Amino acid sequence: METDRVILTPLSQEDSPLLWQWINTRALVTQSSTYRPVHAGSHEEWFAGIQKRPDSVVFAIRLLADNKLIGTCQLHSIQPVHRCAELQIRIGLVECRGKGYGAQALQQLLEFGFRDLNLNRIHLHVLADNQAARRLYARHGFQQEGCLRSAAFIDGRYQDILIMALLRDEYHATSGAAA
Repeated sequence: METDRVILTPLSQEDSPLLWQWINTRALVTQSSTYRPVHAGSHEEWFAGIQKRPDSVVFAIRLLADNKLIGTCQLHSIQPVHRCAELQIRIGLVECRGKGYGAQALQQLLEFGFRDLNLNRIHLHVLADNQAARRLYARHGFQQEGCLRSAAFIDGRYQDILIMALLRDEYHATSGAAA
């Protein structure tokens, strides 16, 4: 799955050290959850396990020009009966944020979810303070469905978590993709 600037690929073993670095970068982690250091052994267990889980699909986000790993995206908690999943995306390289790479990766992940997994609903959780992420999701048709008030305690204060979702019909109506 590729656009003119990014490609989504399966994770490789060579990606693991950089992912471990990102999960231990406080400023990156606190954009979506509470920070706590992750030990190498715990990370290795997670890395081995995530690729085997039948309810998750994780992709590396790479620059098309040089195959450089810049982030990850995934659909997890996939429910085949209900045809829904939760979306997560992270651009780990600071210098690659705000350049449209996340938007292109998100578009490809949505296409994969609705076309290949035949999902009807893709939802996500986002911190209310994360304005850039909220704008990105809204531009792709996600609608706010609810607010989990004071649900996250990050850096000494409680923050609201917003629930946003996109339905298959809404996606096809805004993207021009065939239903």
